Amino acid sequence: MTYKKKPHWIRTKLPSQNTFHELKGIIHSGGHHTVCEEAFCPNHAECWESGTATFLLMGNICTRACKFCDVKTGNPHKVLNNEEPEILAQSVRKMKLNYVVLTSVDRDDLDDGGADHLSRCIKQIRKENPAVKVEILIPDFQGRVSSLKTILLAKPDVIGHNIETVERLTPNVRDKRASYHQSLVVLQNIKKIFSKVITKSSIMLGLGETSAEVLKAFADLRSVDVDILTIGQYLQPSKKNLEVVEYIHPEQFEQLKRQALTKGFKYVASGPLVRSSYRAGEIFLKEIDRSS
Repeated sequence: MTYKKKPHWIRTKLPSQNTFHELKGIIHSGGHHTVCEEAFCPNHAECWESGTATFLLMGNICTRACKFCDVKTGNPHKVLNNEEPEILAQSVRKMKLNYVVLTSVDRDDLDDGGADHLSRCIKQIRKENPAVKVEILIPDFQGRVSSLKTILLAKPDVIGHNIETVERLTPNVRDKRASYHQSLVVLQNIKKIFSKVITKSSIMLGLGETSAEVLKAFADLRSVDVDILTIGQYLQPSKKNLEVVEYIHPEQFEQLKRQALTKGFKYVASGPLVRSSYRAGEIFLKEIDRSS
């Protein structure tokens, strides 16, 4: 198998020698995992230096095996680091972050999917860093409404759940325990529990989807009142993951952004290097400005 050659518009910002490496040192000294590094995000230098970081919680072993993701798959055997909330809150303070994105591996080995642990992380960050905004990207918790309520009681500023791809491709792209319909129901239930919370989702392009399927995904997300959408290019993280079918031109991303906005999203970030947590703090502030 060979990698499809990347086009010239797939460019990443090189990190500075000071801020980036200082923040990296704080992250590693705290024993944290970041989705920025685990998922080989092309923007993590830019985000870290702008005061935003995305932490991967509950370890780096996922109970699911999505074909687009290079995070390790296995059984964590219900092991959790009970000190993680406190260590996380301290790292947020040391890094002088103004916006924190929390995400996690799927933890189907836990009765609540890890919702209580994630809730404690949010609460501890707020306790020690009251000015910091918190966004959390959650798994589907196997559809458990009780787990969603646990997360929402911690009052995140933004709560996201990604559909990842169009409906037709979902069975081949995501783990068999995840479904397109279940993800939409999760997003719908979030709004039913707390209608004022900002919701967010993300879709990857370049996996063989059609334009009509992408537009349908936009409509499906708006049907459950999703506020913010991010659209990015799928990049194959390793040889064992799905190959890129097509590299989408930046002009097409711009066109899709315009089309998505006509569906009623409050904010859309769209581009080859956009990821679900891309410029999350900036997007949050713009969304608030629009709503005020």
